[in-house]
Amino acid sequence: MTKEELTQWALGSGWQMIGGHPSLTRPSRPADAIVRLVLKTTVAQLEIKKPAGKWDRIASVAYSKLVPDEETGLPIGLGLDTIAGFSTLMQDNRNRAVFGNADAPAKAVWPGGKK
Repeated sequence: MTKEELTQWALGSGWQMIGGHPSLTRPSRPADAIVRLVLKTTVAQLEIKKPAGKWDRIASVAYSKLVPDEETGLPIGLGLDTIAGFSTLMQDNRNRAVFGNADAPAKAVWPGGKK
């Protein structure tokens, strides 16, 4: 995979650009990234944010060693397929990207536009 292909996959899979990196957020705080892909010139790095706020690099792999899974398109080689809870986090982010804030309660609309 190339840097562009990896970025395209991430954005199409519910990741969003935060701070210049494709990132995933937690459902309770959708503005704060907790997982990010740092895409450098020759390598892709997967980083997870620790509770103290420091980024911890989980994997660093050359683009030439990343291969998309035939069924899911998930890049094989970064360890995304082995991290517990990652698929759920990615699904939550994908749903939020597609459906917006569907979990928020609907606002009451009164005749005349006032409550």
